[in-house]
Amino acid sequence: MINIDTIKKIDSQGMHKVYDKWPNMSVEAYNSEHKQISFSDIDNIVFVGMGGSGTIGDVFASILSKTKMHFSIVKGYHLPNTVDSNTLIVATSISGNTVETLTVLDSAKKLTDKVIAISSGGEMEKYCKNAGIDFRRISQQHSARASLPIFLYSLLKILKPILPIKENDIRQSLNELKNLQSDIATTNLDVNNPALNIANWINGIPLIYYPWGLNAAAIRFKNSLQENAKTHALVEDVIEACHNGIVSWERPSIIQPILLEGKDDYIKTKERWKILKEYFVDNKIDYKEVFTVNGSILSKLINLIYLLDYASIYCAILSNVDPSPVNSIDFIKKKLN
Repeated sequence: MINIDTIKKIDSQGMHKVYDKWPNMSVEAYNSEHKQISFSDIDNIVFVGMGGSGTIGDVFASILSKTKMHFSIVKGYHLPNTVDSNTLIVATSISGNTVETLTVLDSAKKLTDKVIAISSGGEMEKYCKNAGIDFRRISQQHSARASLPIFLYSLLKILKPILPIKENDIRQSLNELKNLQSDIATTNLDVNNPALNIANWINGIPLIYYPWGLNAAAIRFKNSLQENAKTHALVEDVIEACHNGIVSWERPSIIQPILLEGKDDYIKTKERWKILKEYFVDNKIDYKEVFTVNGSILSKLINLIYLLDYASIYCAILSNVDPSPVNSIDFIKKKLN
């Protein structure tokens, strides 16, 4: 087990302090006086963003998955050919300096007038002011990944006129975050902390299995383990894995399966989880189960992200690794500049 003094010593930039405040940050962001969009005749949304900003796009993809609205995510340099005058492009760069997102933003204005950009400033703010693009400035806390709830809930408010999500679902997700806080924050570093338990269990390379609806949480966990704990991590769709990835378990490895399960997963998905766990037991493969809360897809995703992000921070501390610096990313960014 670890104590708060150890965390403060290793976490030199105080990432854990920001995570301890995630529920409050979320409420403040959603209650802020953000001007909502006034675009009309939208039948296609393209969300542009990398890293932490990309996670926001993944969450919105899940929220919109059961609607008739066409939604796509760009994590790169090029917009899809489906962009037209009825397309809303949402470009997010928490830092404001993401090269890929700035490149897409430059081409977006030539294709549609329905463009909105969100960042904490940087080059994106300058570009939008010069190009006449609707821009919203939102403050960053600590880092892009730690600022996720501020940008997510701000965007839920800004895009609310076109989102098929009930006010009660948003408020419920905020309440669930608050409920989870006391269990996983650094004020509770005992054996009952579920995030710390996950971190203690991981001693190899995690392979995160997920059903399609929880892909945003799975990808985010992989990214957070890589950035915070500086360790390799993998993700696989549980249904697809049963057609290929499952064969990899026929050989011993240091891979550790983590199962992200929804309490109300589709009945055939539940059947697949049961079979997969039976296979692991028969082959003496230890696995970890992580369940969603009940409620809307937003509540499920943001709670999983909060829990698993904190697990990645605890993984870093247990490995005597400072979760904040990302020297490899900085190296690549310098080369791109």
